[in-house]
Amino acid sequence: MHARVAVIGAGIGGLTSAALLAARGADVIVLEKEAWVGGKARRVEVDGAAIDGGPTVFTYRAVFDEVFAACGAQLDDHVTARRAEVIARHAWDDGGHLDLFADPEASAAAVAAFAGEDAARGYRAFAAEAARIFGVLEEPFLRGDKASTPLPMMWRIGPWRIGDALAMRPFDGMWTALGEHFADPRLRQLFGRYATYCGSSPFAAPATLMLIAHLEARGVWLIEGGIHALAKALAGLAERQGARVRTGAPVAEILTAQGRASGVRLASGEVIPADIVICNGDPGALATGRFGEAAARAVPAIPQAKRSLSALVWYAHAETRGFELTHHNVFFSRDYPREFREIAAGGTPSEPTVYVCAIDRDAQLGAPAPQGRERLQIIVNAPADGDVHTYTPEERERCTRAMIATLKRCGLQLEDPLPHRLMTPQDWEHLFPATGGALYGRASHGWAASFQRQGPKTRLPGLYCTGGATHPAAGVPMAALSGQLAARVIAKDLASTRTSPRAATAGGMSTRSATTGSTG
Repeated sequence: MHARVAVIGAGIGGLTSAALLAARGADVIVLEKEAWVGGKARRVEVDGAAIDGGPTVFTYRAVFDEVFAACGAQLDDHVTARRAEVIARHAWDDGGHLDLFADPEASAAAVAAFAGEDAARGYRAFAAEAARIFGVLEEPFLRGDKASTPLPMMWRIGPWRIGDALAMRPFDGMWTALGEHFADPRLRQLFGRYATYCGSSPFAAPATLMLIAHLEARGVWLIEGGIHALAKALAGLAERQGARVRTGAPVAEILTAQGRASGVRLASGEVIPADIVICNGDPGALATGRFGEAAARAVPAIPQAKRSLSALVWYAHAETRGFELTHHNVFFSRDYPREFREIAAGGTPSEPTVYVCAIDRDAQLGAPAPQGRERLQIIVNAPADGDVHTYTPEERERCTRAMIATLKRCGLQLEDPLPHRLMTPQDWEHLFPATGGALYGRASHGWAASFQRQGPKTRLPGLYCTGGATHPAAGVPMAALSGQLAARVIAKDLASTRTSPRAATAGGMSTRSATTGSTG
């Protein structure tokens, strides 16, 4: 493969496709508008401390093992990752808390101690159903090509496996399905929260999303340096295959010639010719004309009502008291339905559920607490209205007080005043234009939503999409899967355009020598 490939955006999906295509012999350049690689997986400085600025949960590591292996490397040689013993700690304002563990039997025992033996039986049944859904969907959907309807995927599953196909429960609501397993409303709330991992409401998402709980139960890893360290490792991997990674290089327009993508023009005016252009960003940025009219016609627009959730995110460096934190912690609101009704109506929740990543805490039982101030990333779900709503200082303060009130009800007290930096949907819109601050692309609401996500191919030949806002879903491993898929589809498309039969024959990875070419 000797194609010239320009990748717009150095997020997880873009870096993955860049590394894999460069390993196949393509001439790849990655163009990132910001000063860092990783997209949302960045680092933010508060009070002199570097805090993880984006995703914090690392699951499905086999995907990254595959990416590194395809490039002749090993993930463990480039990041330091250790498996978490405690997946997450969950708290309610009645003083009760529940840990889920890497050991499924330890989780079942914890559920029994928390809510009784019937709840433990419900948990085991739920875990089995989530595992079955994942098993049915992993190859044909998560790792398969994008389909516009369920029919091609059903064919890949196999018409003789109709029971497995129905087990996906695409027409059942997640909240209703959870009620079949859990009588305790707290457990329904806990496992319903997994819908928010892809920016969706548990009251509008299909039961299929229960598979996210299985992914987490299979293993959560803590990466030294956070997900940003993983992004840097992917950038280094791509560079060792010969790709060039340029930061501070915003793309202004996708160029076309003879009815196909022909390169990009940077905001500086520099033109970079390319046979293939990959957009690692929200497809909404393409659809709204951010990269020119030709690219705007290449993908359908995402209606504002179909956007995923955004978030209020506090980066804090503060002392904590009371509640004993682990690495991942969730503090639940007292009225979950009201919380999502308020968001659906366009408001921030008056009493939010709060996620706290205590970055300096280990995820092992009995791990010592840090002394003095610690680094925290605190997240509250919010509407994706950053392009139509201004978050005033008064509203920011009100949201901060509501977040602190939830934590206090559940026993956690933060340093007052809180040294922090707050990101609102308006701030996310500034970083990722044309999204309204939606952090996960299209919401997974309704049975057909997953088939409406943008796939790697667009209507413009030579232009492809990748990233967490595209097929198969949102999240760090899913963005990497989208990068794998984009690289696979591009390689196939390039092979099909060649006249030489030998060039179109499937084979192994290129072993050409690689050089480092980063300029940023």
